[in-house]
Amino acid sequence: MITNACAANVNGEGSYLAYDDIFNAVYPFSLEPLPYAADALEPAIDAKTMEIHHGRHHNGYINNLNSALENRSNLQEMTLSELVAGLNDLPDEVQTAVRNHGGGHLNHVIFWNTMTPGGSSSAGRLADAIDRDFGSLENLKAELKSAAGGVFGSGWAWLAAGSGGALSVVQTPNQDNPLTDGLTPLTGVDVWEHAYYLNYQNLRGDYVDAWLDLVHWEKVSELYEQSMNA
Repeated sequence: MITNACAANVNGEGSYLAYDDIFNAVYPFSLEPLPYAADALEPAIDAKTMEIHHGRHHNGYINNLNSALENRSNLQEMTLSELVAGLNDLPDEVQTAVRNHGGGHLNHVIFWNTMTPGGSSSAGRLADAIDRDFGSLENLKAELKSAAGGVFGSGWAWLAAGSGGALSVVQTPNQDNPLTDGLTPLTGVDVWEHAYYLNYQNLRGDYVDAWLDLVHWEKVSELYEQSMNA
């Protein structure tokens, strides 16, 4: 099934997605509206970048993922997280499509849904876990920035949760996702050039600094709590 981004998807405001809507979505996958207006994150991320990134790049991943699964009814029953987590057990002929486009879809849903204008504060068990595993939120931010800066070429830097709720900062290349390595992604920064080049050109560090000020830590806290109970 092929979907087309419409004006409502790109420019209209939707709502933040719940854990199940992010991780347990099933085929056919669709492009959800941004949970804020396309210009809401300015000046950190400009409206034009948001429109291209969400309405074209993200929508392209969805179209290609749906196409790859179109004639595979057994895989259509799997959730997005099951597909990505079980990537290495999938038939060889669909692994690349799920890695690139399934990962691309999941990565971007998390990205959109863990940003908010002005950012927010962490809460509950996540705040305690950040202090336990990083010493402070500022230390975590520094590790995320270092990881994002260290990605060679295109990829992501993530805050991820492991078994028992242990937190770590990890990098993934291209559209790979920590789920494939047994970790639950909680928030991540996209360092593909299409995510920032219109405004920042080669100044990736400035873009990551701006992203860190947008992180919706309350939403990240919610995802962490729900991942612990999943």
